[in-house]
Amino acid sequence: MRHAATDSNAGDPPEFRLDDCATQRNLSEAGREQARRVRALFRAEHVPVVQVFTSPWCRCRETAMLAFGKAEDWDALSSTFALPDREPQLLERVRKRIGNLSTRKSMDGNVVMVTHNVNIAGLTKLSVAAAEMVVVRPDGCCGLRVVARIAPPAA
Repeated sequence: MRHAATDSNAGDPPEFRLDDCATQRNLSEAGREQARRVRALFRAEHVPVVQVFTSPWCRCRETAMLAFGKAEDWDALSSTFALPDREPQLLERVRKRIGNLSTRKSMDGNVVMVTHNVNIAGLTKLSVAAAEMVVVRPDGCCGLRVVARIAPPAA
């Protein structure tokens, strides 16, 4: 899932810090409402979520908390735009984790990963809207197969 809408389409300020949300581009009120609508949609459709991983960026963490009520920071979901030299390594870690999840027999629900458009594009070749979700499965070789796209819930 891409994080919900932010105050601006511009990137983070040059001197942003992950440990200080005031230095980052954050969710707008419209973005917070988007995340709440995701929560309502998942509840209405009885979609079980067993685990939520999130980029450590504040907009991703806030999206995850508002939409799913839980979030576990995972550095592999960090914005590859901010870390271009680490992009291949980060994306490979995400692919591997998805592959490992798909082989577990005791999954009682879905795993959600909240990240950035650039990461989703790197994994799937898709550009997605704020709060849009892409459902993927391992392709059996070395990548991911997109099985569904879920548009952000309308207001």
